[in-house]
Amino acid sequence: MFVKSVEWLKERVEDEKIRIVDCTYSLNDPSYGKNTYERKHIPGAVHFDLADDLSEKVKEHGGRHPLPDIQKLKQKLEQAGIDENTTVVTYDGGECCFASRFWWLLKYMGHSDVYVLDGGMEAWEKAGFPLTDVKPAFKPVQFTVNLNQDMLADIDDVKAAIADQRTVLIDSRAKERYLGRIEPLDRIPGHIPGAINREWTKGFEAGRWKSCDEQQSRFSDLEKDGKIIVYCGSGVSATPNILALLESGFEQVKLYAGSYSDWVSYPENPVEKEEN
Repeated sequence: MFVKSVEWLKERVEDEKIRIVDCTYSLNDPSYGKNTYERKHIPGAVHFDLADDLSEKVKEHGGRHPLPDIQKLKQKLEQAGIDENTTVVTYDGGECCFASRFWWLLKYMGHSDVYVLDGGMEAWEKAGFPLTDVKPAFKPVQFTVNLNQDMLADIDDVKAAIADQRTVLIDSRAKERYLGRIEPLDRIPGHIPGAINREWTKGFEAGRWKSCDEQQSRFSDLEKDGKIIVYCGSGVSATPNILALLESGFEQVKLYAGSYSDWVSYPENPVEKEEN
């Protein structure tokens, strides 16, 4: 299981072998995560910001949240006392997509012992568990990066998937965006040709991760040994679907990190949308 309960963490919050990572963020207010962390966080938690730490600067191509410079992320992990053997639990405000982005990045960097906190800060607070504004300090360590390239797809992989139709493309965005009925962020509405829609929010019930059986039912029409590429708008909200797929027994699952925002940054790339 890649998800841990708040009760599990509460029992281990003072365990020196565990590092807690706060990924609280708001797409509508880039300062929200940092400001919230300054005011309150789970004791012992360090803050990793989606824009500053978990993404690179936006360029012409690469999407709205390009993957971060791995060496820079490695250095921040080391300053937080995180090496490849540390148990890591990450959380956000309760959306779980920002925490899942961090979870995916650590998995991509070769870290095996990383988990998302079920329900995030919202569940922790509802349980009445303690909060603090004290920033922890840890002795720096060395993090050995061992990139798992099988977790990452690029635009050429997506084009190949469209051409051979043997790789399933999963669009994780809301159905209205997938169908092209609305598009609040990107250049053109629609979806990558041939993609199926599995809204990432359908993996949750009342703010908590659905059971493994329920997750499996979401993807029951797919072959367990088939190849899958998952995308969203910018490579963030696709990651909860990746976590759910892996927990459901799928093994060949990749993230198209640039996602739809990268795809439509190339004017020549085709899109599909609902026929009127």
